[in-house]
Amino acid sequence: MSDATPTTKPLRLVVLISGSGSNLQAIIDAKKNGDLSVDIAAVISNRPQVQGLTRAQSAGIPTLVIDHQQFPTRDAFDQELMSLIDAYEADLVVLAGFMRILTPGFTQHYLGRMFNIHPSLLPKYQGLHTHQRALEAGDSRHGVTVHFVTAELDGGPACIQASVPILKTDDAGLLAKRVQKQEHIIYPLAIKWFAEKRLVMVEGKVMLDGALLPASGYLIESQDIH
Repeated sequence: MSDATPTTKPLRLVVLISGSGSNLQAIIDAKKNGDLSVDIAAVISNRPQVQGLTRAQSAGIPTLVIDHQQFPTRDAFDQELMSLIDAYEADLVVLAGFMRILTPGFTQHYLGRMFNIHPSLLPKYQGLHTHQRALEAGDSRHGVTVHFVTAELDGGPACIQASVPILKTDDAGLLAKRVQKQEHIIYPLAIKWFAEKRLVMVEGKVMLDGALLPASGYLIESQDIH
């Protein structure tokens, strides 16, 4: 008889990007540091020659470009993208600065196994220009949310949020930098919890370690002012 214990296959990720890929880099770094036991099967961009592709290639990760401008409809693009992702047998799809509104058919196909990260404390400030909107509203705190993707734009149930204080000296750029530091902490953490089967979506709600999370998800309140 063999004493060998069966090994669990690492979670397979496909990461979708449209730009610089700073959150992709945080995921790559977490894997490299041993904090995240996953297989990044591929990185797919809808824009050619973005920095995120270079980051992936430098880490030895397969990359693909599928230019949305080459497709006659949003549905046609999403169908092709779905085929590519499924060819990599992805357990989890990670949107990391992927600037496309996805069709309901696409989001339904990956329901419960697709994450997005959004730079606000959802449900506040869905859409763009979140840092400026938080400043203009006079908020005392701002932050970032990792959530499961549903058909509603930036509307899926939250897994984890991190908030930072808003300072009187802040402009949108300074605030964005502090929020981004938290992005790079909580995105790998959410993926880690999902890979460990601790974090799941059940009937539109998020459970962590068998307990129902509040609407804000698991909350980290950073006091970082730098």
